[in-house]
Amino acid sequence: MTDEVTNISARKDEHLQICLEEDVSSGVSAGFDQVLLQIATLPELNFESIDLSANIFGKRLDAPILISSMTGGSGKTKMFNQILARAANEFNIAMGVGSQRAALVHEGLDETFAIARKEAPNALLFANIGVAQLNEGFGVVECQRAVDMLEADALFIHLNALQEALQPEGNRDFSHLLKKIEAITAGLQVPVVAKEVGCGIDPKTASLLVEAGVAGIDVAGVGGTSWAAVEMYRQSDPVRKELCETYIGWGIPTARALIGLEGLPNNILRISSGGLSNGLDVAKSIAMGADLAGFALKLMIAANQGYETLKTTLELIILELKVAMFLSSAPDLNSLRTKLVQEE
Repeated sequence: MTDEVTNISARKDEHLQICLEEDVSSGVSAGFDQVLLQIATLPELNFESIDLSANIFGKRLDAPILISSMTGGSGKTKMFNQILARAANEFNIAMGVGSQRAALVHEGLDETFAIARKEAPNALLFANIGVAQLNEGFGVVECQRAVDMLEADALFIHLNALQEALQPEGNRDFSHLLKKIEAITAGLQVPVVAKEVGCGIDPKTASLLVEAGVAGIDVAGVGGTSWAAVEMYRQSDPVRKELCETYIGWGIPTARALIGLEGLPNNILRISSGGLSNGLDVAKSIAMGADLAGFALKLMIAANQGYETLKTTLELIILELKVAMFLSSAPDLNSLRTKLVQEE
């Protein structure tokens, strides 16, 4: 294995260790504490008949939950993708893998991502590449390889300008990317979804991405894990460390980023992620127009404690969502979309 691929795998493991051992919170509210659902004191519903199912890209999910993109590219991260995918399959929910750049550039790492499809043969799976790689020679061929690697149903192109700016190894050339995204959306065999990684997507950029052909937006707003905080723990240079610290809370809170998608066409997939705490936040996200709600670090921490803990965590999230729907008298997700308390 080359020094370069060893360095990439080591960085993946370092990111994972930092997220599990350090405080990498943005310190900013995702905004769901300010979002209210309508309360029905007498729901006139049978709790057991509430339908949580969602249809996304031609697949029926049992709940509108996404195990958000986290990792891959090393032996240790393969284990996490394996256990997370097992849960995605058991609960019939969606899952995204982390950036597949390492496996596309170097041999021997495919299995750290492909394990997801082996463990979740029927789940809705998202492949993943970074937008910065489109300025490193990646095109339709490489993106299709990422999709084929795990027989994915869709591709995430992640936008991580802040992380690239702060990483010592970062690619800071973000010029002329919309045209390249447009080429990917036109040439790929599966839908493309643009996602941030913890800073949120502003309304103008969301509109431009839709014009470029993306089929969905994952706002991934500020409120949860801060990659500025993660990168801060990697720095040895005190100047670079202080730079990272400055931007720990940078971004658009998730709830506000969701509001910013209101003008997009109805057929655009909307994903709420970034600082969601529980199933009540899922319910609020759906009421605000989201189709899926994603969790990353919460599920990574649970998976690190073993499959049973991960399973219990997902069971609780789904039960919390169902209780919120019951208390709002929402028999299904479409009904839940009418239960938001509008500001006067």
